[in-house]
Amino acid sequence: MLLVDLDPQESALRWAESAPLLDSDLQLDVRKMSGLELIKHVVELQSEADYVVLDTPPSIYHPSTLAALAVAHLAIVPAVPSPTDLWSTRAVERLILNRMEQSHRLHGCILPNRVQNTALATDVLELLHEFTLPILDAMLCQRNAYAQSAVVGASVFQLASGADAAQDEVRKLIAAVLKQLGEN
Repeated sequence: MLLVDLDPQESALRWAESAPLLDSDLQLDVRKMSGLELIKHVVELQSEADYVVLDTPPSIYHPSTLAALAVAHLAIVPAVPSPTDLWSTRAVERLILNRMEQSHRLHGCILPNRVQNTALATDVLELLHEFTLPILDAMLCQRNAYAQSAVVGASVFQLASGADAAQDEVRKLIAAVLKQLGEN
């Protein structure tokens, strides 16, 4: 798998660089690129890995986000169940739907992210069903394991048994993404 960090914050790249626990079993290559570099090298990148994951900036106007949508097969929108995040998710959905009209290769979906067990989160998750993009059959809850994996430079699969719930969520996420890609 190849992870291309298109975000100027470089969080994916910094995580990979500080990841002494990442081992060869993960088979992950992380690279920093601009949107222009992505467009120029997309064919090469696709030939280098079975899957290319693009980490984009959290802006629908950023050139790297637009470049990613121009070459992507699947756009996954992480949606935190809060009213303000719901509004921004609506804007991202509009952009993806517009791009889907231009490229029949592109598909989009919503991933409930940092979900907490609250009444507000339940209400907002229900509102996600009013969106046009499908909701993935997976969600990532608000868990310490995700932050801990970033701090120690690991994936949740390399953490102790306290990360079992996060590991299950990531397995479900992988299965849901593969299903969206038609590979499951």
